Amino acid sequence: MEQFVCNECGKMHEVTATLWKCTCGGVLDIVKETPKVDPASWNQYPNSLWRYVATMPFEQGSDTWKSVTMGEGQSPLILLDAEAPNTYVKVDYMMPTLSFKDRGAAVLMAKAKELGAAKVIADSSGNAGTAIAAYAARCGIPCDIYLSDTTSPKKIAQVEAHGATIKEIHGSREDVAAAAQQAVAAENVFYASHVYNPYFYEGTKTYAYEIYEQLAETPDALIVPVGNGTLLLGAYYGFQELLANRLIERMPKIIAVQAENCAPLATAYRNGQQKAEAVANKGTLAEGIAIAAPARSKQILEAVRGTGGTFIEISEKEILTARQLLADKGFYVEVTSAINYAGYLAYRSAAEEKIVLPLCGAGIKSE
Repeated sequence: MEQFVCNECGKMHEVTATLWKCTCGGVLDIVKETPKVDPASWNQYPNSLWRYVATMPFEQGSDTWKSVTMGEGQSPLILLDAEAPNTYVKVDYMMPTLSFKDRGAAVLMAKAKELGAAKVIADSSGNAGTAIAAYAARCGIPCDIYLSDTTSPKKIAQVEAHGATIKEIHGSREDVAAAAQQAVAAENVFYASHVYNPYFYEGTKTYAYEIYEQLAETPDALIVPVGNGTLLLGAYYGFQELLANRLIERMPKIIAVQAENCAPLATAYRNGQQKAEAVANKGTLAEGIAIAAPARSKQILEAVRGTGGTFIEISEKEILTARQLLADKGFYVEVTSAINYAGYLAYRSAAEEKIVLPLCGAGIKSE
């Protein structure tokens, strides 16, 4: 029987379709042994993130994912440009719903279906909600998505297109999450949270597996945007599994990027804190990472420190400049995704360092 363990108090819990946090309020992790990673077996599977399904905690012999997948994963890894021969961008907006969140949503909803979830509720700044709505539709599971009433109209339209019920909340990102969590408790349904549900990270860890395959060596640094840490932690877990299986010899540094106007993690890192304290969101164009109180701050800070990484804070002006510079290179990304390139421009790296940064969301998702 699969189990969760609380990251705060260590209490063990049986995995069910309705459990999403510990009784102490702590976040949950999956109890599992480090999976055996066998690259020789990957070609037995479709050319998608499901090449790595054997490393994911599904029931033995389960093929639920086959009716859920839309071919997500295996996004291109290409050189940024001729002037940066050691810098690669992973074009993760080339996904079914045009953002990297499809990695986690596909795996999470396959697990929801395996657990027999009758309904799912999720909260999001936009992209995770779109992804959960799409994969809930694939699973035939009713879905409510809680969003801020200031969410990009294009993202709202995407969610609506997949048949999800939208609940618009007036208030902060934290208010949106609180409303969704109250509904989950009242209805006793599956909380398809890209923050709290650890199965989401089983999907985002495939970012690391794909880099391992495509680059054929370990990058020196990963530049990753961070709000709730869904991509950062997934990449960290994926490279940890590769390291434990001796497929790589070292972990890449994680360079985490936050907006100056909402940077609780960067502040905690700078102050030597083990957890981030909530901050006031002063308002940022990078809506996708505008998280004033990240629930997994302890794990995020551990990952960055454990790899010898650092945090970089980016101004609003730098975000807009970076978006235009990427467009000049042919990459049209949403505003939040531009902060990754701004972080790259601010990062002082050695010339020979191999760097990978994600292009997380397509430009047409933004106004």
